[in-house]
Amino acid sequence: MAKRNTDQDHQEPEVIPADESMDDSEEQSSTELVVPDQALPDKLYLIPVSNRPFFPAQVQPLVFNSNDWEETLQRVSQSPQKVVGLSYVAGLPGNSDDIDPDDFPEIGCTVKIHNIVNEGDQIQFIALGMKRFRIKQWLRRRPPYLVQVEYPETEQDDTDEIKAYALALIQAIKELIPLNPLYSEELKNYLNRFSPKDPSPLSDFAAAITTAPGLELQEVLEILPVQRRMEKVLTLIRKEQEVARLQSEINEEVNRKISKHQREFFLKEQLKVIQKELGLSKDDKTAELEMFTKRLEDLDVPEIALGKIHSELKKLAILEIGSPEYGICRNYLDWATSIPWGKYSNDLLDLKDAREVLNNDHDGLEDVKDRILEFLAVGAYKNEVAGSIMLLTGPPGVGKTSIGKSVARALGRKFYRLSLGGMRDEAEIKGHRRTYVGAMPGKFVQALKEVDVSNPVIMLDEIDKIGASFRGDPASALLEVLDPEQNSEFLDHYLDMRIDLSKALFICTANQMDTIPGPLLDRMDVIRLSGYITEEKLIIAKNHLWPKQLNKAGLKKSQIRISDATMRAIIEGYARESGVRHLDKLLQKIIRKVVVRFLEEGGKSLSITTNNLSDFLGSPYFRKDPLIQGVGVVTGLAWTSMGGATLPVEASLVHQHRVGFKLTGKLGDIMKESAEISYSFIVGNAEKYGIKPELFEKAFIHLHVPEGATPKDGPSAGVTMATAILSLASGKKPAALAMTGELTLTGRVLAVGGIREKVIAARRQGIKALIIPEDCRRDWEELPDYIRDGVNINFANTFDDVFALAFPGKPTPKIKRTFSTKKPTATKKTVNKRIKK
Repeated sequence: MAKRNTDQDHQEPEVIPADESMDDSEEQSSTELVVPDQALPDKLYLIPVSNRPFFPAQVQPLVFNSNDWEETLQRVSQSPQKVVGLSYVAGLPGNSDDIDPDDFPEIGCTVKIHNIVNEGDQIQFIALGMKRFRIKQWLRRRPPYLVQVEYPETEQDDTDEIKAYALALIQAIKELIPLNPLYSEELKNYLNRFSPKDPSPLSDFAAAITTAPGLELQEVLEILPVQRRMEKVLTLIRKEQEVARLQSEINEEVNRKISKHQREFFLKEQLKVIQKELGLSKDDKTAELEMFTKRLEDLDVPEIALGKIHSELKKLAILEIGSPEYGICRNYLDWATSIPWGKYSNDLLDLKDAREVLNNDHDGLEDVKDRILEFLAVGAYKNEVAGSIMLLTGPPGVGKTSIGKSVARALGRKFYRLSLGGMRDEAEIKGHRRTYVGAMPGKFVQALKEVDVSNPVIMLDEIDKIGASFRGDPASALLEVLDPEQNSEFLDHYLDMRIDLSKALFICTANQMDTIPGPLLDRMDVIRLSGYITEEKLIIAKNHLWPKQLNKAGLKKSQIRISDATMRAIIEGYARESGVRHLDKLLQKIIRKVVVRFLEEGGKSLSITTNNLSDFLGSPYFRKDPLIQGVGVVTGLAWTSMGGATLPVEASLVHQHRVGFKLTGKLGDIMKESAEISYSFIVGNAEKYGIKPELFEKAFIHLHVPEGATPKDGPSAGVTMATAILSLASGKKPAALAMTGELTLTGRVLAVGGIREKVIAARRQGIKALIIPEDCRRDWEELPDYIRDGVNINFANTFDDVFALAFPGKPTPKIKRTFSTKKPTATKKTVNKRIKK
């Protein structure tokens, strides 16, 4: 935008003269319009405008701040011509004193003012654009601004090209009119008065009706050649057409959507009125009452529960829809009528099909599957599987949850799983009372509503991890649910009705039974799932895990080949845990790495062998270490929540200066007592096993169970600790075997639990010879043949049997120990010795 270098300020006269440049004969009254070709003064007062420049041939009302421009407009109104200059100043400050004259453009528009109206702090008038002016000199550089001007002539040639531009402008404006509702039909008539022979006002008019930015419009105002000005204005008109066209499309789309919604709303309202007149529709309350009543027609509701429901229906009928009690009553009826009262699914009682389902879903676990089939056989015999509660307990990843799903599939019943882990509120079991805000029924009512039958298979997962808090004890609340004698009349606090859960089959899962309350455990039929041996894991991986991971990755068996030897190496070197969950993750990791190779190297098939296995899984976590043997070292067998484990026990002679016995290895109280019993037994029977008693009179013995960071507890390490102490005292190396059993002070070997897990742990470590208590013979004989094969089992009634097996070739001497009742005579030497001690 061009700006003129202003001259020095001239002293403004006190009163504007009658303007000698104007003849008196040319003065006009304030109500008479002045056409552009009349004489204009060479001195003008200036008023800046900020929104957009004013154009000749434009008529528009303007509003200014009276505090800033009232004096200027008064002087203009007292002049004969009543003419003022309007100049576009971008970013006009709020105070007129802050305007710099250098910000005024060189060219502005002369306007004649009409109908000045002063309203409070604003002054309004109608401006009629007359002609462009150019500032020659500043006569006053502060408000009211006064400048000396000249009126440049428009450069115009009467050519066909200018006429063509004029016609194009007229056509473009006419095309713009229907696209924008702001352009009325009056504008079209006003446009017809413009002639292509006088294109200058036409171009100014076209620029004035656009929404172009102020700077672009100022450029149009400063262009004097008509043809260049028309080119610029035509571009602005085309942009305006695109904006108007887009706006029109948006408006049409919005109107179309609004019309559609309005039409649907009106039609629905009309339909409601028609249906109501014909008696075909009811109000919301009536419709809900009929819905609840219709639900009851297909249900066999007990009389007491039915009476409560009818009472609530009557209450709902007299309540207003907007009342809070209406929502509470409606929700109660919704739950009460959603319970499948008397609806049962038909059981599939074919044992052959049930066995096929269990075998297809699980490999191994033959004893568990036989126990489940026995339960199903009883139901098939009496043609009804009554409600029962089974507890599947075992380490993680052995398939407890999947067995529950298989039982439901074998029976043809619907399955619902409820996780009890971390549950601390008994209201989750028995429901909240209706007096509470947001009250809901318990999980068992929700389960019945979801499955829509009264005899589903409900799995209570992680029952050993229920918590207790100030909100109550969920385990105690389960006593009613899991008692076959009580759950036929289970009371939910929300519904306050007796619900029959006796037909449902409850299957609970737990990793350990120690944390399950005794009364709750007594109500369940326990089925133990021990860990898998290598052969079982190999079959499971081939038949289930590997095909599942290939299918998830979208691969075929031919693309990734893995041999049995490689799978065995994965199991023995990376996944020795009791379950197969970690094994599943390792197979998934192999597939991920193989897919990365396919994408980066472009391969299509790959074989996983024992030679390249470390490229995918890294170095093995476990190595086949040889059995730790030596004097004072004996391998024991232990049970943990993760399955069985081998437990080496080490005994060492620290010194012989004073008697002492030290225990390390983070042992629990029970295990510490077992160690003390073992020490007392060996010391008391030293002569019997060929050990000099004098050794224990001055020996300091240290007994350690490795992996000291792992807590250990339980009575089953008694014989192991006694054998380790005996080996240390006798200096004899025990045989290569593992043992378990509780030892008493009289030398009896008592029964212990977890025999299956302990045998599996010994097989995993390659130990073939085992010693277990004679009382555990029944547990051994119940083990499957594939677990017992290759194991040399030995039973012990007393520690003498353990001694004979641990130290073969060393017969136990038969020494009779006599105890004298005669009080020994204390000599001076013995008295001094006791004082020293």
